[in-house]
Amino acid sequence: MADRDDYALVSKTAAETAAPDLPYLPSRPKGRHRIALVGAGGISFAHLDAYQAHGIEVAAILSRDRAKAEARAAEFCPEAEVMTDYAALLARDDISVLDLTPHPEDRGPLIEAALKAGKHVLSQKPFVTDLHEGERLVALAQAQGVKLAVNQNGRWSPHMAWMRAAVRAGLIGEVTGVHCALHWSHMWVKGTPFEEVADLVLFDFGVHWFDFVTSITGRLADRVQAQALRAPSTGIRPAMLASVLMDFGPAQASLIFDAATPFGASDTTYIAGTKGSLVSRGPDLGQQTVELFTEAGVARPRLTGKWFNDGFAGAMGELLLAIEEDREPENGAAGNLLSLANCFAGLEAARSGASQRPGAVRRREI
Repeated sequence: MADRDDYALVSKTAAETAAPDLPYLPSRPKGRHRIALVGAGGISFAHLDAYQAHGIEVAAILSRDRAKAEARAAEFCPEAEVMTDYAALLARDDISVLDLTPHPEDRGPLIEAALKAGKHVLSQKPFVTDLHEGERLVALAQAQGVKLAVNQNGRWSPHMAWMRAAVRAGLIGEVTGVHCALHWSHMWVKGTPFEEVADLVLFDFGVHWFDFVTSITGRLADRVQAQALRAPSTGIRPAMLASVLMDFGPAQASLIFDAATPFGASDTTYIAGTKGSLVSRGPDLGQQTVELFTEAGVARPRLTGKWFNDGFAGAMGELLLAIEEDREPENGAAGNLLSLANCFAGLEAARSGASQRPGAVRRREI
């Protein structure tokens, strides 16, 4: 007969064990690379702050608004040339890598022109809103012999990076579940252009977690169910409440976004495996602790760095290292299309109320 403790009514205290040393910090390129930042809008400060802190050389900043580019250069990289002519930038032989930050609807033609000019590209996320367009750009990059990567900077948030490294090292065996739950206030968008973004939480923000889940499972889900709900009390048009269920056959994943939670912020991630589990907990994206539970006990690594802005240095640093080693970047655009396919299935499932098969939904419907 089973003991009452076997019903998980009482948990056992785990012994403390040493945390393994895992490669989770942002990649450090060995050589010198001169990059150009295209776009001096709101998120550009995070890119430039990270590059400054990690010694990545910004040779030029381009923007249609010269004053914005000048302000960014003055704050982060006074030696960078301020430019407004994209064709002139593409003609420069001394710049080999472009960091393209404009929104997806404006970015596609910029990526195409850069690839045709022989430039390596880091595209801001979300990469594309149409899988056909993404596949075309990936094929173009391959034909041109250049690298195309996506700024999925969440991959280098310390807790996500350490947990992924632990999974890849086989420390928890086969993954059976990946569960992310975020309860926080995303109300800062009120009165900003982000308030007009359809699928604000599930796509513009949530794509980080679709990408994280896909980076752990390494493949498309078999099917995706989802919902997205408005929170009328917030006075914000986009849905601020969303949840997703993903079926990976022998594994499952879930995402929960409560983006209208003013108090008691919480951000947790749980990865279950056949030989152990990983747990991260914290009040927000920048403050997270991680625990690794195995038969040996519990290990608690002491992590360094923060998502903002070390994650941005991780995305660019990985591209630069991949250029040096002539390999596909960890955040390569081809792999990112799997993340987007899972995400697009989630968006359509929330819209239609029916489960969707990733890959069958080819574009984001607005």
